[in-house]
Amino acid sequence: MYVGRFVVVGPEVGAYRVSSRSFPNREITARDEALTVGPTEDAPETDNPYVSYNCLRVVETPTGETAAFGNGSHVDPIAEKLELGYPARDALAESLLALDYEKDDYDTPRIAATIGGDGEALIGTVRKDALLVETVDEPTLVATYETDSPESIDLEAGSAAAAASEVYDLEFEHAVCAAGVARTEDGFETAIENGD
Repeated sequence: MYVGRFVVVGPEVGAYRVSSRSFPNREITARDEALTVGPTEDAPETDNPYVSYNCLRVVETPTGETAAFGNGSHVDPIAEKLELGYPARDALAESLLALDYEKDDYDTPRIAATIGGDGEALIGTVRKDALLVETVDEPTLVATYETDSPESIDLEAGSAAAAASEVYDLEFEHAVCAAGVARTEDGFETAIENGD
């Protein structure tokens, strides 16, 4: 089954996976304060605004570190609102509502999640017909297609690297790359899985 891009989040661990039929020549790279999805060196040129974006950021908030991750440019305003002290629910809801679903041929939903230093985890999506933001206490998935409402999923990973690898290997079609994040005693760790 092809579900497109998706996030999985639980109170301790989360991950984001790029699955793509249209733009498979992408990878995740680590930059200063973010993990960024972008084209590989051999990718054909495109002016599609949805191909490159920060997919995961860990930011310092008034209550400690919080990780924010998702499938597009909305990750940055979510992270910025968290840094300003917005509750995670408000940061997700306001940013998803402001940027809205992607205005492409498929009305692709925007999806995002946060994990707080206190273990509070939220997941959200904005689609053509709904804006959903939920607190989760078990691993939960939301995808751009098919599974576009949050639902529980088994996630065994206990580290960022294991989370990235586990979601990359899930049996949904057209895996391209994945990012993982985990809460540790020393803050958040992140990891990248770009496949072969």
